[in-house]
Amino acid sequence: MTTALIVGDLQRGITGNYPFAKQVLPPVEALLPRARAAGALVVFVHFALRGNGADLPAGNPLFKTFHEAGDTFHEGSAGTEIALPVADDDVVVLKRRASAFAGTDLDLVLRARGVDTVVIAGVATSAMVAATAYDAADRGYHVTVLRDGCADGDPAIHDFFVDAVFPSRGFEVVTCADWLVDGEY
Repeated sequence: MTTALIVGDLQRGITGNYPFAKQVLPPVEALLPRARAAGALVVFVHFALRGNGADLPAGNPLFKTFHEAGDTFHEGSAGTEIALPVADDDVVVLKRRASAFAGTDLDLVLRARGVDTVVIAGVATSAMVAATAYDAADRGYHVTVLRDGCADGDPAIHDFFVDAVFPSRGFEVVTCADWLVDGEY
């Protein structure tokens, strides 16, 4: 196995409260069985903050807003549960920042499995997807981003990232259907 499909922040509190996030569930859910059958490691990354605020960055209004949303983002709440089916062989990683690598054991898991390529889906394109893609590239992974497996609150921002930013960084951008054709990636 050399490829991992990283699905980030597709969790109940986000997909239930942000329509742009809900739209990526069907293409990603359709991709999951094909990815598993092809031998890709499926990694779900979900975002949660401690209820007592111990992990809030000082003076960061965005994270303060997340924390104040309560059960949407508080660790252990229904809002942080993954909104897609998780199989026994999948890996689940809890994160507290935008990148799936920041402060997590994701890199350790990927290296233990011999992964050298990551394929990224999730929300938001300009946040989790971009941060994880940059972090992965910095760590030496090949990066693919799934165009219809990602979304952003502003569609123009999503399009800017998938049409201009990601390709300019050498990241492959494909649709969920085009990534796995006949079980090959």
